[in-house]
Amino acid sequence: MSNLRKALDGLDWSGWLGAGIVGLIVLAAIFAPLIAPYDPLALNIEDRLAAPDAAHWLGTDQGGRDVLSRIIFGARASLLVGIGAVLIGALIGVSAGIVAAYKGGFGEQIVMRIVDGVASIPLLVWAIAIVGILGVGPLPLGPLLLPNEVKIVVLVGCLFSPVFARVTYAVAKRIAGADYVRARFLQGASHWQIVIGDVLPNCLSPIIVQGTLLVAIGIVIEASISFVGLGVQPPQPSWGTMLSEARSAIYSGEWWLPVFPGLAISLTVIGFNLLGDAVRELFDPRSEARTLVA
Repeated sequence: MSNLRKALDGLDWSGWLGAGIVGLIVLAAIFAPLIAPYDPLALNIEDRLAAPDAAHWLGTDQGGRDVLSRIIFGARASLLVGIGAVLIGALIGVSAGIVAAYKGGFGEQIVMRIVDGVASIPLLVWAIAIVGILGVGPLPLGPLLLPNEVKIVVLVGCLFSPVFARVTYAVAKRIAGADYVRARFLQGASHWQIVIGDVLPNCLSPIIVQGTLLVAIGIVIEASISFVGLGVQPPQPSWGTMLSEARSAIYSGEWWLPVFPGLAISLTVIGFNLLGDAVRELFDPRSEARTLVA
C-alpha cells in the first residue's frame, strides 16, 4: 500500500486533473436527480431560448428546457455507452485473445484474422453503419427486447473487442510460451489454472490502460451516433442530441446551445485521456511512477 501511495504521489498534475474531471462527471451522472436544478424534460415555452442568467446558468433550449440540467442527465448516456461498452468489449476480446494465444493452431489464425478484418475499418464507421441498418427502435433478441441505448452499448462493446483481443493476444502469447508456464503444466496444473493464475494476471495492466482510453472513444461514438439521430432519442437528454438540435442556433445567435454540450464532451474526453495516460505511466515499467512501485 505504501509503494502504491508513492507511485500515485509520483504522477504529474495532468493525471490528477484527469482523475478530477472524470470523478466530477461520474458523480454528476450518479447524483443527477439531486444536482440538476430542473427537470431535464420539462417544457417551459415562456423561457425558451433564454440566455444564461441567474435562473438558468447555461440558458435554455428551444423548448425552454434548462441546458445545465440536460447536460447533467446527458452524462448518464455517455458514461453508460463508454463504460458499458468497455466492459463488454473486454469480456469478449480478452477471452478471444487468451484462447487464440494459448491454444494456437488453426483457431488462432481464424480469430486473429477476424480481429484484423474488423479493426481495419474505423469504429465510428462500423457503429453508424450497423445502427443505421438495425434502426433506432428496440432490438428483438429471442425472448428479450433490447432498448436502443442497451443495443448501442452492446454494439460498441462488440466493436471494442478486437482492440482488447489484439492487446491481450500480444501479451498472452509471450506468457504462454514462458518456461515457468511449461513447468506449471508439467507439475500437473490444468489449462484453466494456468490461464487464470498465470496468463490473465499478466494481461491486466495493458487491458486496464486500453480500457481507460477506450471509454473516451465510446463517449465520442455515442455523441456522434446521437448527433445523426441514431442514438439516444429525444426528448431524452444526450450531449450528441443536444448538439444536433443546436445546429441552427449557430447562425441565430443562441451560442450557448452548441457551446456547452460541446464543452461537456470535450472535457470528458480530455479527462479520460489524461487519466488513461496516468494509468499507462503507473503500469509502464520504464516510468518513474512504476519504478517507485517496484
